[in-house]
Amino acid sequence: MVQNHTRRRALTLIGTAGGIALAGCMGGDGDDGTEMSDDGSDDGTSDDGMNDDSETDDETGDAGANVRVAHLSPDAPNVDVYVDGDTVLEDVPYRAVSDYLELEPASYEVMITAAGDADTVVFDEELEIAEGAFTVAALGELSEENQPFAPAVLEDDVSDPGDSARVRLVHASPDAPAVDVTVGDGETVLFEGAEFGDAATTEVPGGEYALEVRPATENNDGDVVATFDVAPEAGNVYTAFAVGYLEPESAPADAPFDLEVVVDH
Repeated sequence: MVQNHTRRRALTLIGTAGGIALAGCMGGDGDDGTEMSDDGSDDGTSDDGMNDDSETDDETGDAGANVRVAHLSPDAPNVDVYVDGDTVLEDVPYRAVSDYLELEPASYEVMITAAGDADTVVFDEELEIAEGAFTVAALGELSEENQPFAPAVLEDDVSDPGDSARVRLVHASPDAPAVDVTVGDGETVLFEGAEFGDAATTEVPGGEYALEVRPATENNDGDVVATFDVAPEAGNVYTAFAVGYLEPESAPADAPFDLEVVVDH
């Protein structure tokens, strides 16, 4: 059954739910006054789902490393994030995407725990962070029913797209197959064969689009399982995270399939 999402998706930067705690290796307090709802969505949108201020508060610079965290594991609880033993993000809910944090390029011990419970560790590894902009995305499931839980480090291209809008798709739906994303009843293919964990990028003219999500086929003509209305603006860079379950009624968590779109730059 096709899922219709007619409310326009907010192409706005989503801040963290719990705020950013200052640590010796971090820069900025990340407090832009944005309040988050319990599901990690931005409460500061107008009735049509668009944020009244389309500009991001924190733009990434050219020097050093700029890192943000995305909680995309549908059956994981709210989490705390530690870098080299210091708490940098607290009580981050599912679907929340943090502001960019400034780091020196280096290796860091990154630990993710259940919020308020440092003994319940879901990830603890050393990550190499290079110069540039990156998203550390928590993917998969703690239950590992469909996909194992594991953070992925995604490199973010925040360079100026000029007269186009740059849109990146990140497939983070644990029970979804590889997908094609089309517009115009399949006439234009934006992404094809994107599998779980994949990140693919395209550039489009600014405007209004109805994205059609289909199981991947050789001719990109699979049945549409969900549609999403978006309105990217020229000169902006976006990431669209495909999240949740295609079949939430039989999944480890009641998290329906959806598209979480944020402004990267």
